Amino acid sequence: MNKSSLPADDMPPTRVTLLNELFYRQLEEATCRRFYQACSPIMRVLLSSCHWYFKINTSPLMLVIICYDTESYLYIVDAIPHFIKKLKQFSNKSKIHVFSPSHQGEPWEIEIEEISDN
Repeated sequence: MNKSSLPADDMPPTRVTLLNELFYRQLEEATCRRFYQACSPIMRVLLSSCHWYFKINTSPLMLVIICYDTESYLYIVDAIPHFIKKLKQFSNKSKIHVFSPSHQGEPWEIEIEEISDN
């Protein structure tokens, strides 16, 4: 179906879509701040050595971590259980995507609901 063939009344409202994007962006920023505050000082240092953000408009909630070097990647991978524990404070059903330096290989994807609380 071609959008241009629809009458104007049948088209989605652009203003609401832009507002939704703004709200998602604000929610992502607030989630990042709260998550960072909930982390221990060591976890904050690890996060600071990488580029990281949340995707709110996907289902489930997704934490994306992009590592710039092998050393930070290895530390992040070792700290995944700690990140999971903190992430569970925000959502029981979420994912973590960890990208290795220079996007070598496939990203490591962890679904939070798959991991037990042991």
